[in-house]
Amino acid sequence: MTTILLCVIFFALVFEFINGFHDTANSIATTVFTKALPVGGAIALASIMNFCGALVADDVAKTISSGLVNPEIQLAEYVVLAALLGAITWNLFTWWKGIPSSSSHALIGGLIGATIAFTVGVQGVLWSGLLQKVVIPMFTSPLIGLVLAFFLMKLICKFCARLNHRKTSGVFLRLQILSAAAVAFAHGSNDAQKTMGIITLALIAGGVITAADGILLPVKIICAFTMAAGTAAGGWRIMRTMGHGITKLDSVKGFAAETTSAIVIQVMTMLAAPISTTQAISSAVMGVGLARRVSAVKWGKAKDILTTWVLTLPATMILGALFVFAIQIFV
Repeated sequence: MTTILLCVIFFALVFEFINGFHDTANSIATTVFTKALPVGGAIALASIMNFCGALVADDVAKTISSGLVNPEIQLAEYVVLAALLGAITWNLFTWWKGIPSSSSHALIGGLIGATIAFTVGVQGVLWSGLLQKVVIPMFTSPLIGLVLAFFLMKLICKFCARLNHRKTSGVFLRLQILSAAAVAFAHGSNDAQKTMGIITLALIAGGVITAADGILLPVKIICAFTMAAGTAAGGWRIMRTMGHGITKLDSVKGFAAETTSAIVIQVMTMLAAPISTTQAISSAVMGVGLARRVSAVKWGKAKDILTTWVLTLPATMILGALFVFAIQIFV
């Protein structure tokens, strides 16, 4: 392997680690803030379920490795490196600000921007794949999450209206452990695959494997382990935003939001769409807040999150392109 290819693999795993503490904080935040689990227990649960979820499928990984960039374009290995550096830069910036952003869209934006800079044109991008697998799900998945969470919360409230509030809260605290596990599993099955795909793309660019080889088992295992390790490192800044920055959560709302998130993420994974798990979870939290009343949602924080969603793709495209130009100076 070349030095650049080794750098790509290293930074891909750095991205996966950051993804673990950046995005998984979203999946366990509601569980922690409703006191369904202590922080340590929630992180341990999420780490285990992330690892398991990352090993179950590879359709999303194939979308990243061969569905967004024209296979007829022979990318240089440093293009993938530039994409990773752009995504990592954006993830660290939004983590520092405490704003939930999409690691998925950061990686995809970095890859698209780096490819355009490398080819000095747009012929290297599979725009139909980008539209179908990224852009359309980027708008539909959070909308589905918001609507589904809204109606699920309404249904739960109607069903539990005549039940004892204290007993109901206790039951949903226990159920929330299951819903949190489901979210973490779904998150691993979707998000970990993106790094698998980017490493596979780098291996193809480096001539180590061909596209026909698919996603190698060692790549799956190391990505799954790295995401689990990143999850274990925690992510308190973003966890605080998700836990009570959007709307005040209790065990019932937490269960509704997590269950909705798990459903949306898993369905999109089955469709091989590398969606933003952050968007799915954030929109579900907004949905359960709206089910109570419009004022229950803290719209100022929601606006910050929505702005970050919109900016992520173009911002990381620019970052990916800039890193290509920077690397070309030295390579």
